[in-house]
Amino acid sequence: MKDDHPRPSPVRGLWSFGAGGLFLAGLLVALDPITRPEDCPNYGGTGDGSVFADPAWNVFVPLLALIWIAATIVEQFLPFARRSRADSITRATAAIGISVIASCCGIGQLITHCG
Repeated sequence: MKDDHPRPSPVRGLWSFGAGGLFLAGLLVALDPITRPEDCPNYGGTGDGSVFADPAWNVFVPLLALIWIAATIVEQFLPFARRSRADSITRATAAIGISVIASCCGIGQLITHCG
């Protein structure tokens, strides 16, 4: 007997992780932050310099990273994202862990680069 049910997508439960990560990476490329300490506006002095041309992005980029982490966590609890127990736990742990590490070690370190 033929099975009429479509096969589940292999990226089921990873859409916010993938789309959010690509969005943040594209945003950082578009904003072109300072990556060398010598290029910081406060190099050799004191004060709080920004790695972006507009200092408001120092607030918006970490906020977007927190939204990305939250969306990744929420998506793991949605019913369509569930598969077998072991597969769901593995995928959720990997997606949440990678998004937290990328946000804290990547974006967090970039934001505090000139501060």
